[in-house]
Amino acid sequence: MPELPEVETIVRGLSTMRGARIDELEVLDQRLALPVHEIVGKTIEGIERRGKYILFCLSSGGDLIVHLRMSGRLTLTRSSAEEKHTRFVLHLDRGKVYFINPRRLGTVEYSRNGFPHNLGIDPFDFEFTPQHLEEIVTSSRAPIKPLLMDQRRIAGLGNIYAAEALWRAGIDPRRAGNTLTRKEIRALHPAILGILQNAIDNMGTTFGETVSDYRNVYGDYGGFQDLLAVYGREKERCPRCGEEILRIRQAGRSTYYCPECQR
Repeated sequence: MPELPEVETIVRGLSTMRGARIDELEVLDQRLALPVHEIVGKTIEGIERRGKYILFCLSSGGDLIVHLRMSGRLTLTRSSAEEKHTRFVLHLDRGKVYFINPRRLGTVEYSRNGFPHNLGIDPFDFEFTPQHLEEIVTSSRAPIKPLLMDQRRIAGLGNIYAAEALWRAGIDPRRAGNTLTRKEIRALHPAILGILQNAIDNMGTTFGETVSDYRNVYGDYGGFQDLLAVYGREKERCPRCGEEILRIRQAGRSTYYCPECQR
């Protein structure tokens, strides 16, 4: 589930580990084929986000790259319930970083030669302008919501925040991208940035209290779930017009929208 706001919140929480030396890499899941000897002894020179990826930028080159997928988390604290779901531990000279991955969908890789994935533009990149969004949207006949979630076009935007941004902009998620007008795209651009920033300000979205649900690096839940307008609110009333919120399936995922506001 973690999307851009949750990953950004985790990266900011890990910022205290910049400059720390890796004294040991304890790999508890043998599916993680990591060159331990190349990682141990290096210093974490930076911790960055690329879309939904987390990069530990190490001294002398090389990046440890984590993708949390549906239920993964990086945390500086660990409960007894999380212990059996811990897949690796970074033992640092000033603390530990735990990779909690209950469903084992998250991935960890080591790259010696830079970031190896082909991602689209980040919404917070200064080049992500309304004009750039227009080029992305109008070049495709795909429905706008799956189009926004295509990581090769826009990196970091997922199911929750794509639905919320489209509601904020008043756009039907089923519309083909190339049918959107310039006015609609000019409304969608600030809606995307605004919804992502609002979610970051509230430390992301948490839907439950199980070991698989999102929390920040200190184990705290996000707060944006209380501010969602349509996502997960099927049959509730739209906060803008009062119409009943509907749920449909798009590309195998649930889409929530207001049939009155999003014509």
